[in-house]
Amino acid sequence: MTLPGEWEMVIGLEVHTELQTATKMFCGCANHFGSEPNTNVCPVCLGLPGSLPVLNERAVELAMAIGMALHCTIAPSTFHRKNYFYPDMPKDFQISQYDLPINKGGFLDLPDASRVSIERAHLEEDTGKSTHLGGTGRIHGAERSLVDYNRSGVPLVEIVSGPDIRSAAQARAYASELRGILIATGASDGRMEEGSMRIDANVSVRKAGEPFGTRCEIKNLNSLRSLVRAIDFEARRQIELIEGGGVVRQETRHWDENLGATSTMRTKEEAEDYRYFREPDLVDLAPDDAWQQRVRDGLPKMPAERRALLSARLTSSTEAQFDAVEVVIDLNLETYVHAALDAGVDPALALARAANELAGDIDNLGHLSSEGFCATLLMEQRGDLSATQAKTVLGEQLAHGGDPASIAASLGFERLSSESLEGTVATLIEQFPDEWARYREGDEKLAQFFIGQVMKVTKGQANGKLVVEQLQARR
Repeated sequence: MTLPGEWEMVIGLEVHTELQTATKMFCGCANHFGSEPNTNVCPVCLGLPGSLPVLNERAVELAMAIGMALHCTIAPSTFHRKNYFYPDMPKDFQISQYDLPINKGGFLDLPDASRVSIERAHLEEDTGKSTHLGGTGRIHGAERSLVDYNRSGVPLVEIVSGPDIRSAAQARAYASELRGILIATGASDGRMEEGSMRIDANVSVRKAGEPFGTRCEIKNLNSLRSLVRAIDFEARRQIELIEGGGVVRQETRHWDENLGATSTMRTKEEAEDYRYFREPDLVDLAPDDAWQQRVRDGLPKMPAERRALLSARLTSSTEAQFDAVEVVIDLNLETYVHAALDAGVDPALALARAANELAGDIDNLGHLSSEGFCATLLMEQRGDLSATQAKTVLGEQLAHGGDPASIAASLGFERLSSESLEGTVATLIEQFPDEWARYREGDEKLAQFFIGQVMKVTKGQANGKLVVEQLQARR
């Protein structure tokens, strides 16, 4: 969105990601999404008197992995009690990190070469989940509320960016790149629809060159679409308010996806409102060099490096190709593409089939081997299969597995002989003389018309590339 006049956005994001540990942050309860409400609970995560927290070692390792992937400094850290009184936190405080976080001072480079600073990435525990029944689904006007404490105590890392983002599109790119990193490290599954990754957006506006304006925080955005829409709306709201003589209040706001608008939740709390103090039941956390090195040695390649490796093997650089590479990397499909390139498949063909056919049936990849993918594309490249037939053969492998040549034979996908194709093209040229004349005069779009007619006559058995060769030979 383009802002009027000399206005610009100033955006910082707080991304909360649940960690993929077997158990919760400070107890042995299962960390599992989708269980029956209030079944994964114990005295510790329910905050019952006399219960004591024990830190989850795996959560610390995943937090360090995130910090290393974001170029942060791993530092000695402490835990604090963040006090507030909401029903989703049964002990009336959240164990978090305050002035001494485990990760600080990193950065994240985006695909467009811009850089966003990372102020900190600290460990904390998640809250329970409140469900408000009746009315709008929010607490105001609800008939009653239910609380599920299964999520209470689930390990979280909160990643706080600097106020370096200047558009909703850049915010989306940042969140998408960060999500890829979280998945690559194994720290998170990145499922925003399940709450594994949630985003708070701090938004303010200013005239170019002026100091930062008063920010408002939009809470719990659970999709990239919502992130973009909420930021754009909030920036417009603040500009209209200021230009109308009003003043922006620092506050926390709720995003309503249906209305496409933000609304006030509460005035913004400051640190003193939470009455932070050191958690007396946990010792300081200071990972030694050997532990840090073990975590660093276990890190896989991050999305940026994987994109660069794949892009280096491609023969062109277009916006469409860039988008396809993004899809392939995001869905971890590059193994198929690299295998196809090693087998001699045309790069554009390998990338297109992975970014479209494989990406469209991602849940069934277990049925498709790299060998089957390569063999299918080589059959298409040789002309043994048309593009339509190759897609069908890939679809059968994704659904049921099997050998591509056997699948093609069982479906009756036999290569059309050159003599038969030549005769079909000649017949169609006689049937459509006006279209043929326009094609001969240079209207290249008519090639697709003739390809379509050939496919109709041959029931999809012809190869489009060979059809074009026949047409060009007859010009």
